[in-house]
Amino acid sequence: MPDSPLTQSTNQPSRRSEFFTGARDMIPLIVGSVPFGILFGALSVTAGMSWWAAIGLSTIVFAGSAQFVAVGLVSQGVSVLVIVLTTLVVNLRHALYSASLGPYLKNLSQRWIAPLAFLLTDETYAVVIQRFEKAKDSPNKHWYYLGSGVAMYANWQLCTIIGLVAGYKLRGMSEWGLEFAMVVTFIGIVVPLIRSVPMLVSALVAGVVSLLFHDLPHQAGLMLAALLGIVAGVLASKLTRFQRSSL
Repeated sequence: MPDSPLTQSTNQPSRRSEFFTGARDMIPLIVGSVPFGILFGALSVTAGMSWWAAIGLSTIVFAGSAQFVAVGLVSQGVSVLVIVLTTLVVNLRHALYSASLGPYLKNLSQRWIAPLAFLLTDETYAVVIQRFEKAKDSPNKHWYYLGSGVAMYANWQLCTIIGLVAGYKLRGMSEWGLEFAMVVTFIGIVVPLIRSVPMLVSALVAGVVSLLFHDLPHQAGLMLAALLGIVAGVLASKLTRFQRSSL
């Protein structure tokens, strides 16, 4: 006998449970991002940025890759306009994340959409989309999103401060090779999400293109890789559906 609506609602996770589950599920990616955040703080010192500018980037921008790009451009003496436009281009991938999460959040008010949009990162998306796909009808799933986002945000601010302090105390810290954590973290994000041939094709094409065009200015190679990866994934998906329909 199927559960009654009352039984189904009482079996749903509470807001508190969803929030802390989201924070807990973020821990593995938080661990991977710790050296990443510390390195950003240290590189900010090396680039000649003030402590308040570095903390401001982490507090307001809250986008690791964009912050690293910004620090690199600051060290080169690039104008503010170029820095803003470049970081905007680098973060355009978040529009794709938003489109993917949109169907699960379409019934939320702007009071919820605004903070959740701000907390959206690569790591948060990787954790949240897997949860949403498993709990499409959970009325409190946005609390899971909030918990995972808040956990990463708090971690990023703390690591930035630690990196700034370490950067002032240990001037050669930026040469320790801590950037390996960024590569490991993104591998951990991407691999679990590859569940089909089109996804694999998209990842391979994007990876190859990013290597071939790595030297393009202002991270243009990154955006080209994302664009061609999407195109390759769409074409592979259409080809797969065509092959299935012709069987």
